[in-house]
Amino acid sequence: MAFDKDNIIAQLKEASITELNDLVKSIEDEFDVSAAAPVAAAGASGDDSATKDSYDVELTEAGQEKIKVIKAVRDITGLGLKDAKDLVDGAPKAVKEGASEADANDIKDKLEAVGATVTLK
Repeated sequence: MAFDKDNIIAQLKEASITELNDLVKSIEDEFDVSAAAPVAAAGASGDDSATKDSYDVELTEAGQEKIKVIKAVRDITGLGLKDAKDLVDGAPKAVKEGASEADANDIKDKLEAVGATVTLK
């Protein structure tokens, strides 16, 4: 017995919502499965963000005070003037990766104080 996937898909496209609903119920009964999404999977993804222990600090936008942002980036990263300017000009770009929550928030506060837009990831 050949399985004609294209024919089945064509028939599904032409079926009404009621017919598709009946098909799903029949498949659930026949194979003892459920088409419902598991609730535990949704809860597990929410827990990952609560246990995050390292953050990437991303400079999203330099803002109006670009020179002040470049100076702040130099102080935070220890980069030279040209590298700091390239980082700011290339926004959105990571300023620091793998920072602790306290360090990430400190960097974010310093950059936002000079007018930059920062995102923690």
